[in-house]
Amino acid sequence: MTAPTTFDLSSEARNLQWLLNNLVEEVPGIQSVAVVSSDGLLLLSSDKAQVEQAREAREKNQNGPRGSAADLATIVSGIGSLTIGAAKLMDNGAVKHTMVAMDEGCLLVMSISDGSLLGVHGSADCDMSVVAYHMALFVGRAGHVLTPELRDELRKSLETETAGSTR
Repeated sequence: MTAPTTFDLSSEARNLQWLLNNLVEEVPGIQSVAVVSSDGLLLLSSDKAQVEQAREAREKNQNGPRGSAADLATIVSGIGSLTIGAAKLMDNGAVKHTMVAMDEGCLLVMSISDGSLLGVHGSADCDMSVVAYHMALFVGRAGHVLTPELRDELRKSLETETAGSTR
């Protein structure tokens, strides 16, 4: 995994990236992680190469490659929206997390704050309860710092980073 350049980021943004990288490195079976804003835009990703592939595809007006960070962000945003709508229809309160178990992997989505979401794509052999526990730790640490200003900084940083790599 390649960590994004963090020299121009605030200490809060660097800490959030460190927390994300730590989540991926410390928890067995995690394949990729994305933090998504309430409007579905990717804020942080565990895979810089996937972010670059998604940007290149977007410039060519093509769909991103399978498994890209942008694809994970889209899926996380869609699942988040669907479950929030279901919770409203059922009048059961806020959605805390969503788990999708598949034959060859799993997907876990957890609310952070102000509609932001944390999405984790795990391998088939990962322990979903361990992943969910570590996601909850991340959310507890990140939720209070993920302000509108920080989300804007992360979004701009991601745009700058991918634009700079094409020069």
